Amino acid sequence: MNTVLPLISTVISVVFALLVFDQFLVRRKPYQLLWTVGFLWFAASAFTEFYGNSQGWNETLYRYWYLIGAYFVAAYLGMGTTYLLTPRRIAHVIMALLIIGSVYAVYQVLSAGVDISQLPKAGEIVTGKALPGYVRFPLPMIFNLFGAGALVLGAVYSALVFWRKRILPHRVVSNVVIAGGAFIPSVTGALSRIGLPELFFLGELLGVLVIFIGFLISIEVFEQFKVPFTRVTFGHRRSQA
Repeated sequence: MNTVLPLISTVISVVFALLVFDQFLVRRKPYQLLWTVGFLWFAASAFTEFYGNSQGWNETLYRYWYLIGAYFVAAYLGMGTTYLLTPRRIAHVIMALLIIGSVYAVYQVLSAGVDISQLPKAGEIVTGKALPGYVRFPLPMIFNLFGAGALVLGAVYSALVFWRKRILPHRVVSNVVIAGGAFIPSVTGALSRIGLPELFFLGELLGVLVIFIGFLISIEVFEQFKVPFTRVTFGHRRSQA
């Protein structure tokens, strides 16, 4: 299962990324582009887990896994939510800071030493313990707190706003579902860090599935349903706002 679950997560994330990017081509909303990037990071991280657990881990693969999973996935998904909910000029500033932080993260992870003896064996749950402590703390925590916080708090805030106004109930449901999806891998990741890794890959899979269900409910992301990169449309929805 430690090989199969990451593979399923990879396939689902790629499909979701293509669907969201197709919607971006229609609507040209920056949050859709950032969510596309976030899903691609998710797919890349899950693929490194699949490949490492099936073929064995090496130093290069391990570096890429940590860089993408610990730094980029949550941060870029959260950046999409930031563009959705904050004024554009504020989002631009945060995006610039994220890019600067990402460049530094690339340098830090790729230049750090890797303890080969700590690399996981094929089929094992992978952790960050093969990298030095200064790589694992505090920068990854900052990236993940920002990303998960933006997803969860942004979704909860949006849901409360629409619930209090008694309007657009689909947005309330969508944001609650997205918040739940962002919360699942955070919990299983925390359990893994304290020595309970059994649910780590299952949490990844459930997280990406639930987040995307929330996106499907949201008219803001999927105003129309169609075959990606074609003009074949199955349905079109309009907000009643």
